[in-house]
Amino acid sequence: MTQPGVYQYEYARVPAAPVLALGAAGGVPGSLGVVQGDGQIPYMPDALKVKQENAANWIDRDPELKCYLPGIPRAMYMPYPFAIAQGTDKIQMTFAFSNAARVIHMNKVEPPPDDTYMGHSVGRWEGDTLVVDVTHFNGKNWFDRAGNYHSDALHLVERFTPMNADTIRYDVTIEDPKVFSRTWTISMPLYRRLEQNATVLDYNCIEFAEEFMYGNLRKEQLVKHWEGETMIVDITRKIPPGDKLHEWYRR
Repeated sequence: MTQPGVYQYEYARVPAAPVLALGAAGGVPGSLGVVQGDGQIPYMPDALKVKQENAANWIDRDPELKCYLPGIPRAMYMPYPFAIAQGTDKIQMTFAFSNAARVIHMNKVEPPPDDTYMGHSVGRWEGDTLVVDVTHFNGKNWFDRAGNYHSDALHLVERFTPMNADTIRYDVTIEDPKVFSRTWTISMPLYRRLEQNATVLDYNCIEFAEEFMYGNLRKEQLVKHWEGETMIVDITRKIPPGDKLHEWYRR
């Protein structure tokens, strides 16, 4: 979330008021991007407006800030470790963020009883490449912190291809006829953690999100005032009226 700075250029924006006190921790470093082809996500016109609204209202809307399950493919490239355990007919992935997990079914299974944040994954082998078909999303996840999103019609085809003993190339074809005008693809390497004692530790992020999520419902406000060396922040909580309160939690 940013606002115009001293220089009125789109590339010279500064953090907006809600994240000023975070300094550099409130930013996300630039990268070369992982969208293949021209690097553009092919939104349909109405969906692009929603994406832009998401970006402008990032703090209120991003499911990551609320510690919701990150979904796929976002869980695969968040800056937290995950572990892969391969069984005879299942592959289990355990993620640090929000205690998330997914099961890739390598055998024939019935569809799930309901749509979920993490979707339903069914895999197969094509040589050394693990190909995973993922469906049955509830449509409440984002792809990133920039407001890129999908609907409950999301369909993914993931490809996990070994590059060497410690690296997997991760390719995902993304289809969502409610949001995108065509299929598109992302690609990136996934690197093995090489520490001798590498493990996945729980990141119980709900403890950090509690005040953000439920502070407006407390009888007594927990934090009203904060002072730093160069900044004073006064906090006034509010409860969204009517159905807006419910909508804020279910985004």
